[in-house]
Amino acid sequence: MPPMMSYLAGLGTGLSLIVAIGAQNAFVLKQGLIRQHVFWICLFCAVSDAALILLGVTGMARIGLAAPWLVQGMRWAGVAFLIWYGARSFRAAWRGEKALRPGSEGASLAKALAMIAALTWLNPHVWLDTVVLVGAISAQWPQPGAFGLGAMTGSFVFFFALGYGARLLAPVFARPRAWQVLEVLIGVVMWTIAVTLIAE
Repeated sequence: MPPMMSYLAGLGTGLSLIVAIGAQNAFVLKQGLIRQHVFWICLFCAVSDAALILLGVTGMARIGLAAPWLVQGMRWAGVAFLIWYGARSFRAAWRGEKALRPGSEGASLAKALAMIAALTWLNPHVWLDTVVLVGAISAQWPQPGAFGLGAMTGSFVFFFALGYGARLLAPVFARPRAWQVLEVLIGVVMWTIAVTLIAE
């Protein structure tokens, strides 16, 4: 089987796993709408995904089986962070803060990167999708390296398309009410993921 087939399979798998709206994607969407640090946020997400996919493809997914306490620790840290971030979004929606409007001054680059780092690395679902699932699926293909490269490509394509494509929705979000609705939706997403993690 030619490596291109493995690459395309990895690309399709990566896109299918990442396209669902989650905590990470919601943050990228919001940054794209306010046009704040879009390139660096998208790059951070894509590079983080690539690193995790590399771990999965090279067999490091076994760490989770060898050290289940690590998975549990990540889960509860993720729950705490998602609850806090969801509450923050609900509060912003309630207050209708000026910082939510396009073109306004948002968080610094350091704060934005710290936020997306927590949403990425403290979210067990990210680890499950990239390390465990992609790692396991890649082992089924003759060229797991090409499969992993395809999955990494999918991450880069998706995050930059989401971050820069969000500005097409700018006319809708010119109204403060639309930003309040978005914040409520983000809060719901964060708390739903937190409840899912608790239930697991």
